[in-house]
Amino acid sequence: MMVTGLGLQIIFYEDRNFQGRSYETSSDCADMSSYLSRCLSCRVESGCFMVYDRTNYMGNQFFVRRGDYSDYQRMGMSDCIRSCRMIPMHRGQFRIKIFEQENMSGQSNELQEDCENIPERLRMSECLSCSVLDGHWLLFEQPSFRGKMIYLRPGEYRSFRDMGINGTRVMSMKRIMESCS
Repeated sequence: MMVTGLGLQIIFYEDRNFQGRSYETSSDCADMSSYLSRCLSCRVESGCFMVYDRTNYMGNQFFVRRGDYSDYQRMGMSDCIRSCRMIPMHRGQFRIKIFEQENMSGQSNELQEDCENIPERLRMSECLSCSVLDGHWLLFEQPSFRGKMIYLRPGEYRSFRDMGINGTRVMSMKRIMESCS
């Protein structure tokens, strides 16, 4: 079961340290340039969001929850924030099936819990595609939930490259379980 949009809010600012013009939203935004010339900081009043440094939810991603984010560079963004996606609260089970190769092929494993080190725990050298069956997940390029991240919601992901994530290896993953309030 998914609970959407209830009281979620994020405010984006053109300049660092919450300066300049602002844009407030509680939903997805594929292209911030319609509202701001650039976005260098944000404040999450409530909820969880994923912010991206390219339009249409592509490029480097960063998970934000209630709090202040005064400088986009501290989030690992190579450029300013260009799009954002609201992460609805999920209640229920979590399931993801990961595949060693693109197009859902090769060795596979189904998980229902966080995995701190995919190669070590599952004996998989790569994770290049997956199917999210239930819940919302964050995938990380390094073990122990570190490095660049990828947000996935229910659906099939036949190639992480098609998502604008080139050269990123998936080494750990975790469920987004918190209420983010």
